[in-house]
Amino acid sequence: MVLNYVWIAFFVVAFVIAIIKSIQVGNIELFSVIVESMLKTAKVAVVDVGIPLAGTMIFFLGLMKIAERAGAINFLARKLNPFLKRLFPELPDKHPAMGEMVMNFSANMLGLDNAATPFGLKAMKSLEEINPQKGTASNSQIMFLVLHTSGLTLIPLSIIGYRVAANSTEPSSIFIPCVLATLSATLASILIVGIKQKLKFDGVLLAWLGSLLAIIIGMLVLVQNLPLATKDAVTKHSGNVIMLTLIVSIVLGGVWKKLNVFDSFIDGAKEGWDVVIKILPYLVGMLVAIAAFRECGALGYITDGIKFMVISMGVNSDFVEALPVAIMKPFSGSGARGLLLDVFDVTKNPTLGPDSFVGKLASIFQGSADTTFYIIALYFGSVNIKNVRYSVWAGLMADFLGVIAAIIIGYIFFH
Repeated sequence: MVLNYVWIAFFVVAFVIAIIKSIQVGNIELFSVIVESMLKTAKVAVVDVGIPLAGTMIFFLGLMKIAERAGAINFLARKLNPFLKRLFPELPDKHPAMGEMVMNFSANMLGLDNAATPFGLKAMKSLEEINPQKGTASNSQIMFLVLHTSGLTLIPLSIIGYRVAANSTEPSSIFIPCVLATLSATLASILIVGIKQKLKFDGVLLAWLGSLLAIIIGMLVLVQNLPLATKDAVTKHSGNVIMLTLIVSIVLGGVWKKLNVFDSFIDGAKEGWDVVIKILPYLVGMLVAIAAFRECGALGYITDGIKFMVISMGVNSDFVEALPVAIMKPFSGSGARGLLLDVFDVTKNPTLGPDSFVGKLASIFQGSADTTFYIIALYFGSVNIKNVRYSVWAGLMADFLGVIAAIIIGYIFFH
């Protein structure tokens, strides 16, 4: 529903501003500019974004199928069980929802947003089956939802794919910053919802949370104190080292389990094409609407207003041009994706592009949270939840803290 309103608003605002500007200058040339940009963007969304993304998505979904059949997902579930049991105390031991949530989190960790949805919907249905108050969100459902909206990502696959499609010379440079930003948002989600639900923060839970915090702080301190040349090398190459190591580990794990590794890969790869086909309509729809919104000047008004306030406070404003991605993300993933691709497009602004500071920070924003309103509508709607309780403000608070963390991380790594 929120996505519907956002989409309509883009076109209406563009039309109203076009009328006002046309009256002011005495011609209707802006209407032609907007329409031409919309039609061009529709083609770009498929040819320059969708098709290049397909290859990356198909490859990694194939790898995920190998990992699943080799038992890596079940292994991960067992390792996470002590942690998850404390976040979901209402959930009976070995309940199917636990495995479904792990599958959902695993897909998110790989940056496969759309692949995570089927597991998430299944988990929400399982949680509703044990919900004593049907139609009202349970504590477990809210915790799962807010954790999901924090967008925990260990491999920002989609973002790297978009950067590759935008001809980035260092597409994996945002690997570690994205991981740190999503860890920060996830940690914020656990604390916000955990305090609200009065969870028991025992030694095991505190150890897990402390480990997450130590990883974040340790990585930031390490990178901050590196010489400039070394920092550049780390940000450019560390993601590639981690990714290749992971790919080889998954393949060798399949061999160790005596799987037909290539057949497993093909089965998962076939699912990858289905995911891309599902993404394309949303991608085209939002990119065209954003093109209209941008060409009329509305997006520039918002950015200029924020930049003025930031400069007035005496703060460095280099991050402001990336903010529209962060602002859009809670409302629409495809909308934020469209704004991200807009930043990557050097034909619109030669000073930006995927490898600029703004391009890298926008990439981190895209990976540091998820579409809060969309997920609430989709997941709660799927099980007919009417009373969402405190889900909205808890999710948005986690999003906000994730954005703050992303800005800090972006400056430490790339500024």
